[in-house]
Amino acid sequence: MNKPIYLDENYTVEERAKDLVAQMSLEEKASQLRYDAPAVERLHIPRYNWWNEALHGVARAGTATVFPQAIGLAAMFDDVFLKKIADVISTEARAKYNEAVRKNDRDIYKGLTFWSPNVNIFRDPRWGRGQETYGEDPYLTSRLGVAFVEGLQGNGKHLKVSACAKHFAVHSGPEALRHEFNAIAGKKDMYETYLPAFEACVKEAKVESVMGAYNRTNGEPCCGSKALLHDILKKKWGFQGHIVSDCWAIRDFHTKHMVTKTAPESAALAMKNGCDVNCGNTYLHLLEALQEGFVTEDDITAAAEHLMRTRIKLGMFDEHCEYDSIPYEVNDCIEHNAVSLQAAEKSMVLLKNDGLLPIDAAKLKSVAVIGPNADSQVMLKGNYCGTTSEYITLLEGIRQAVGEDVRVYYSEGCHILKDRVEGLARVDDRLSEALSMVERADVVFLCLGLDSLLEGEEGDTGNSYASGDKLDLYLPGLQQHLLEQVTAVGKPTVLLLSTGSALAINWAQEHCNAILNTWYPGSHGGKAAADILFGKCSPSGKLPVTFYRSAEELPDFENYSMQGRTYRYMAQKALYPFGFGLTYGRCVVTQARLANGEARPNEDVPVDITVRNNGRYDTDDVVQLYIQDEESKWAVPNTSLCGFQRIHLNAGEETTFRFVLGTSAFQVVDDEGNRLRDGSLFQLYVGTSQPDERSFELTGIRPAEVEIRFPK
Repeated sequence: MNKPIYLDENYTVEERAKDLVAQMSLEEKASQLRYDAPAVERLHIPRYNWWNEALHGVARAGTATVFPQAIGLAAMFDDVFLKKIADVISTEARAKYNEAVRKNDRDIYKGLTFWSPNVNIFRDPRWGRGQETYGEDPYLTSRLGVAFVEGLQGNGKHLKVSACAKHFAVHSGPEALRHEFNAIAGKKDMYETYLPAFEACVKEAKVESVMGAYNRTNGEPCCGSKALLHDILKKKWGFQGHIVSDCWAIRDFHTKHMVTKTAPESAALAMKNGCDVNCGNTYLHLLEALQEGFVTEDDITAAAEHLMRTRIKLGMFDEHCEYDSIPYEVNDCIEHNAVSLQAAEKSMVLLKNDGLLPIDAAKLKSVAVIGPNADSQVMLKGNYCGTTSEYITLLEGIRQAVGEDVRVYYSEGCHILKDRVEGLARVDDRLSEALSMVERADVVFLCLGLDSLLEGEEGDTGNSYASGDKLDLYLPGLQQHLLEQVTAVGKPTVLLLSTGSALAINWAQEHCNAILNTWYPGSHGGKAAADILFGKCSPSGKLPVTFYRSAEELPDFENYSMQGRTYRYMAQKALYPFGFGLTYGRCVVTQARLANGEARPNEDVPVDITVRNNGRYDTDDVVQLYIQDEESKWAVPNTSLCGFQRIHLNAGEETTFRFVLGTSAFQVVDDEGNRLRDGSLFQLYVGTSQPDERSFELTGIRPAEVEIRFPK
């Protein structure tokens, strides 16, 4: 008996999907457009839940390796290693899926369609979900987004998993308003900042899925936007995958945005503009929409075909898929956890060091580990996380590093948020304990900051007063008071700052001996921090966001114009600039020159770069290239990142490598959103930080400069 076409691998994916959907009834086709699609037993289609997450490890599905939060992964400035991390995540995803199928468990978070990565631009540090992103820069976000998608999806005959670029588009808070908010963005900001990472994921990485955002953009709800989904994503960029709504976002059309009046109208608006699968329940009204003439059966058929194409690409209808043999035992294995540890070490950013670090543990008799994040597992995780079989907190990592001969004093010091108890006056119930320990310690490790219960997605945090966003950039609760009291004792003090976003730690910069930003560093974060503190490895992370001195420096949170935001457009000096991060070495770009001696029109520009480590410690560092168009009226006010390369140099070592700048590095975006080269004179800066005065103040190192002139 001949196989039906949809089971025959000799046919194309498109032919197989059409054949499969053609055998479905109208009701069956409509049912497959729900995120919790039921089985169609007569066609041997098992039920399938489209909802799964893999932001920094397989999430919400039990045990898996937990990597640093996405903002920490961005701080590595290492697209090659990020692709390896994504490959590990997809391997664990397949291992868990294979075992779930064996147990006939097809529930939520058990499938192969992962709604990651989040490539929104982190335009404002108050946004709670910024921790999920790769930071504020479109070039960095593009490179990391492409790497993560490629690592997840693999390069085999089948998709290893299906990745999803979200949230399309112009989405970065406020969380409290997201279901009704209209983000206004001009064409220049759209194509210069908000859209490039999505375009790269679609065109370069061939991302299988794109998720719409909750908000409206320029008047249209994103999950039903003709401009975004049809005109840009499909028509302009040629997207061939499937589109998914954010969860219950289509319901917002008629209950919050008020652009439709009924659920059938909302379902039709989304479907007509390309949304294939509904996370939510509004597509339960599709048949009503059909009866009322809002959609056609052809619309439903096309969406079902898009979804079946993805399931066929994943090998779900094939007798053999190359990933079916991945065993459950690789999940949360020793090798994968070693990658998580390495990622945490690469991600942490040394913001200050007066020479205290690295510390020789052999010279210590006692240390004090103080603060609400010292022994917090919650802080390690970040949001959208899995569950690991082992958590190493900052306290535990330091305790393991110093050994049994060094006394470790520990006090919570204060609550992470609260400064009042049942309406009473401020309570410092742990302060005196903490200070007693500080007095007895040779070195103090002060563990402050935030966690994912304070910043995150609306409804997912205990932060009801700001729906997961921050009202300001200061340390919450009594943490600033604890910081001031501890530093006043006069002991050598290291601030371990844990956060998914930028904080205004101006006092700490002036009064602490060293500051290490750990982000939310994953399950082995405590060991990674200790490895850095005690010199087992050198810190090498760089900031993927600007640290401002206060929120008062920022435009209004609801203003989506890029003017005054991020390192490319801001006028004032940062507390810590984008791209900044110290190491224990001292890597200096000693020379940068055009490899061909000149720049040629419409050709890539290779640049030869020489870097020397003039320090006493071996270290990784990140060489960064920034471009400034000296002539175009459409150039961004400051410089723009146009390249980066992570390198390793031993003390005293020198290396030369070639970096090739693509033609896009020399393009600007005009007021109509057109990308073009406008100008013949460019200044290229090559260093280990951004070429601004604040970076020079903090590092004492200026970048190499190269003038690039194209023939007119």
